[in-house]
Amino acid sequence: MSLASITAQQNNALAATNASTAATSNTTTAAGSGGSALNSLSANFNDFLKLLMTQLQNQDPTSPLDTNQFTSELVQFSSVEQQINTNTSLTSLIQLTQAGEVMQGSSMAGKQVTVASDYLALQNGKAKIQFDTSTAQPVGIAIYSDTGAKLRDATLTSVKGTNTWSWDGTDGSGRILPDGTYKVAVAGADATGIVAALPFSVVGTATGVQSQSNGVQLQIGALSVDFSKVQSVGD
Repeated sequence: MSLASITAQQNNALAATNASTAATSNTTTAAGSGGSALNSLSANFNDFLKLLMTQLQNQDPTSPLDTNQFTSELVQFSSVEQQINTNTSLTSLIQLTQAGEVMQGSSMAGKQVTVASDYLALQNGKAKIQFDTSTAQPVGIAIYSDTGAKLRDATLTSVKGTNTWSWDGTDGSGRILPDGTYKVAVAGADATGIVAALPFSVVGTATGVQSQSNGVQLQIGALSVDFSKVQSVGD
């Protein structure tokens, strides 16, 4: 095995380390990658030392090998090993953090939560949204299926401040729709008649917490939202 091949394998170990860092959202996979990279590095390092000793024993006394090159490669191996160990420790920390978030989030189950989402959760045939307007104005609300088909629309006149709209889970013809997630849009018209989308929040009952590849998610029936989207928690 030549020094070039050892260096190439070292670079492969470093690439595996960087890939492990980028994949920390999937903690189980990252942990496995870190351990595999560390084992590969250890094997490469032993091969490198054997090759180094062989070259030192058989070098030409009149033209000795460049010790600076060996020292540099030893430093590189040590640096990569430290990086792999750091990434492995980071993976463990992420796992512990997510476990703590799951335990903390489980206390929200059964409580009413308000979250920022473009989808509402129909739970037991009921759903609710909240929105604010600076003045009393006409407001239109539309419910859509996953395919984009409009299922229900409603118009109302808002009051200044916080407004609440509840949905009974029926479509425009009065047919009862199954529980699940539905796209919702809210728009209002100001005093000049200009229509614009209104920001709104979704209100529902937290039903659980789930750890996914993109982090810990709060479950509101069939709706999953990131904890950063939670605005308030009630009784």
